[in-house]
Amino acid sequence: MNPQRKIIHIDMDAFYASVEQRDNPQLRGKPVIVGGDPDGRGVVATCSYEARRFGIHSAMSCARAYRLCPQALFVRPRFEAYRAVSLQIREIFHQYTDLVEPLSLDEAYLDVTENKPDTQSATWIAQQVCKEIRQATQLTASAGVSYNKFLAKIASDMNKPAGLTVITPQQAAAFIAELPVRRFHGVGRVTEKRLQNRGILTGADLKQRSRQELDKYFGKSGGYFYNIARGIDLREVQPNRVRKSIGKETTLKEDIADRGQMLTILGDLAERVAALVQAKETAGLTLTLKVKYADFQIATRSVTREEPIEQAAQMLFLAEELLAKTEAGERAVRLLGITISGLTTDILAEELLQMELPFE
Repeated sequence: MNPQRKIIHIDMDAFYASVEQRDNPQLRGKPVIVGGDPDGRGVVATCSYEARRFGIHSAMSCARAYRLCPQALFVRPRFEAYRAVSLQIREIFHQYTDLVEPLSLDEAYLDVTENKPDTQSATWIAQQVCKEIRQATQLTASAGVSYNKFLAKIASDMNKPAGLTVITPQQAAAFIAELPVRRFHGVGRVTEKRLQNRGILTGADLKQRSRQELDKYFGKSGGYFYNIARGIDLREVQPNRVRKSIGKETTLKEDIADRGQMLTILGDLAERVAALVQAKETAGLTLTLKVKYADFQIATRSVTREEPIEQAAQMLFLAEELLAKTEAGERAVRLLGITISGLTTDILAEELLQMELPFE
């Protein structure tokens, strides 16, 4: 670990729903759900904090969300509006550092170890970024500050909305020791249960296990668990990665077995991937569908065409064909993804502000 690094994770609060409430005063203070039709097979993309009090969350079917909160106001997504705000936010980030790694429209990592204001205080920068975001967009963001990505991301979620949490190198060991394993990035319900079955409930429990034991029971993830329990995350903030593919995937909070619902999600993903492909004036020759079943087994199916793939309708058509070649529906699914590869041009990762449906 390098305790000298200073990483900030910025995460907008209920981003899509907050944009809708900002732009439509009639939605303010009310439970707002951004997503599909409650009378159909639509799913919740995101929802306002007022809606979350009723137990509504992303990836839930809109029909169920309506049953939980009949007075909720359903709004269709407006991705161009969200993208415009995202670009505003990104400009603010770059006032402080060029080491910006966007993860989606509403979150990014900033490496401010060296920064444009030439200050030693990453906390001050995080405060200023959040303040400027609010002034420019009338929206709130939460920030996490630490010496690596893992801790910064967890910190940003500790005190939402409009929160700021700092985890110093001196605080990290105690913080991780008390952290429930479900809070670790990459730990879903199945992995959580596997860990708990071995008596691993917290970071402290995890740290007591040897690398050999973790490798034996968790394979490639063993090394990740071993390092994270010790606060080690060497990943750098990478603003200039060259992408050979453009993809979008979403992890569902609830496993689904309804193919119609899967196709709704794939349709949304196809729209987002197509928007990125067309915005960068590129195309691809190969489409890959990724399916992760409820037991975490992953299946991928690919198809390559002689003619470039660039339209959402093409992508959805091919994804539906590939979905039929999996066991999705017969088996419950927890993740879906679409990737276009064999791109006609190279794209810098920093140019791809991903239009992400935040189902995770």
